[in-house]
Amino acid sequence: MSSRKYMEHALSEWMSSNGPDQDVVISSRIRLARNLNTHPFPMLATNSQSEEVLERIEQIMANEELGTISEFQFIPLDQLSELEKKVLVEKHLISPNLANEARHGAVILSQNESVSIMINEEDHLRIQCLCPGFQIREAWDLANQIDDVFESQLDYAFDEHRGYLTSCPTNVGTGIRASVMMHLPALVLTQQMNRILSAINQVGLAVRGLYGEGSEATGNVFQISNQITLGQSEQEIIDSLYSVVRQIIEHERAARQKLMNESRLRLVDRVNRSYGILSHANIMDTKEAAQRLSDVRLGIDLGIIENVSPTVLNELSVMTQPGSLQHWSGTKLSPEDRDIRRAELIRRKLAQP
Repeated sequence: MSSRKYMEHALSEWMSSNGPDQDVVISSRIRLARNLNTHPFPMLATNSQSEEVLERIEQIMANEELGTISEFQFIPLDQLSELEKKVLVEKHLISPNLANEARHGAVILSQNESVSIMINEEDHLRIQCLCPGFQIREAWDLANQIDDVFESQLDYAFDEHRGYLTSCPTNVGTGIRASVMMHLPALVLTQQMNRILSAINQVGLAVRGLYGEGSEATGNVFQISNQITLGQSEQEIIDSLYSVVRQIIEHERAARQKLMNESRLRLVDRVNRSYGILSHANIMDTKEAAQRLSDVRLGIDLGIIENVSPTVLNELSVMTQPGSLQHWSGTKLSPEDRDIRRAELIRRKLAQP
């Protein structure tokens, strides 16, 4: 299986599946940070030590138990172009840090792209599992299963009192980051989002944008994740996140109903106006595309728009990003050319039956 397979389609196979509460929760993710006790952490490792880590982990690919989970592909990052790495970032399969800064980095991808294992990023191993909709516990079960396979073959850096040792102190302990990607347009429109964000921070959770730490929450898409990894078990962390996300889902649905009851005409006009602009615009920048697509997604969920599939919007959320636009165009594009190509792509996708 060639790495080219992962570049052929904007939409990962797992994103085409339906998931629980998918009207509000786009995806659920578990990420585990792990390091080898036998080697310096990536930021201090020499080139030869980093290469040894790569070779050691690649050997585990032959493990029969790993093969029962999925078929995996080992992809060294130096085999990919800068544009191909950017596509993997935009598909949430690798981090910007791995794409831009890692020495002797690699990624292991499952066939349906629901599992992504980054090597020599900030830590030796970052095991990431993704599920559609609100399936954070299912993502944890899968990540735990994969982690058990690697832990049986590797000597992890682990301390009896502190737990798993990681490059960043905020990951020490369980090494787990549990997160959900949520579409919260009604809470933004009803000006409740700041209050919700304040409450989330007070219970030890973090709110980030589409591409994690430091990114902007464009298109009303927010990542909610745990901040604490030390002093709590994995199950306690997941249960806490689950409880808060369940409440946010109900608040978002209540806000949507309020908009439908009290400002229906304005809401319908907003949705249809965005759909009309997306269907006919000749130039569209990334930020406007994200906001307009958010309006259309809300319209689909509320039954205002009936002829567009949410899957098309998921696909466009990736294909309209700068790297992906250039990759599928087959050429490097200037910012203005990207805006023209983005508008053309959106028009074509929305016109499909």
